[in-house]
Amino acid sequence: MKRYASLALSLALLASGIALAPPSSAADGPLRQWLKERRLQRQQQGAADAGERITQPGDYRFELEHGGLTRTYRVHVPAKYDPATPAPLLVALHGGGGSMDYQADDARYGLIGKSEREGFVALFPNGFSKLRSGKFATWNAGNCCGGARDENIDDAGFIRQAVDRLTRQMNIDRNRVYATGMSNGGMMAYRLACEMPDVFRAIASVAGTDNTRSCNPKSPVAVLHIHARNDNHVLFAGGAGPGLPDASKVTDFTSVADTVAKWVQLDGCSAKPRRILDKDGAYCELHAPCRGQAEVELCVTESGGHSWPGGQKARGDEPPSQAISANDVMWEFFKRR
Repeated sequence: MKRYASLALSLALLASGIALAPPSSAADGPLRQWLKERRLQRQQQGAADAGERITQPGDYRFELEHGGLTRTYRVHVPAKYDPATPAPLLVALHGGGGSMDYQADDARYGLIGKSEREGFVALFPNGFSKLRSGKFATWNAGNCCGGARDENIDDAGFIRQAVDRLTRQMNIDRNRVYATGMSNGGMMAYRLACEMPDVFRAIASVAGTDNTRSCNPKSPVAVLHIHARNDNHVLFAGGAGPGLPDASKVTDFTSVADTVAKWVQLDGCSAKPRRILDKDGAYCELHAPCRGQAEVELCVTESGGHSWPGGQKARGDEPPSQAISANDVMWEFFKRR
């Protein structure tokens, strides 16, 4: 009973902001470790809140409080970063059931390497997860997906806060802030385009259609959509495919055609697209001109299933299509604006 009373008192004092002396017994070892972790987290949080400048290349991890939750994200600063020169920023959103660490894994997505080659800063937010590790996270993209949708998590507000903080810590070009995502992350990118056109100049969604519940952007946002024709999760023609283990965690997905048509209308683009890429295994079609110099582009691969074209890791039994590189196509698209 004494040990539990000690633990309760320690937690109460910690919550009140009173500094604690190190626990005196071996039985309090787990508490000691927990307090150490919390001190480190609060130090990191305080540094970020204070606007501590990031001036050196490397990888950083941060936390912030939003909507009553502790949210986490990673930042990769490339070797080319010069604090005197505004850098573009790419917000990269993992798929449903993934994590920020998964999306930042170059063996799967190659975004760190692309950041190094092109010189953009990469921000990898973590979706909503009930696990301390942050794994198996989802995004509230409207009608999808999982716990984030079911608990109506304010993911858009979290991402806005993370971007705002980073633009105070670094020299970020606010006119070149972009978002991309895989699957549920791509769906979340569409929600950002709908709700935050003041932040995001353009988005690129890979294997994730627009499943927002409402969408009334105040200004045009350029949209690139990349999808495999044989995707067995988010079906090209609409609906949830057999590759999904639990349909209750997703939705009856919007089709690729309806997604593109929606954004052609929202951005006020010319009706007829023109083919700008046609090769074995892939093609791209561009709708332009659009209002505010926006564009809507669709790139389709014939194979690859539910994966990231140009990636190196298979999702399921089928390797990603190598007919195009999602990273190369999207960065060329982003650089045009």
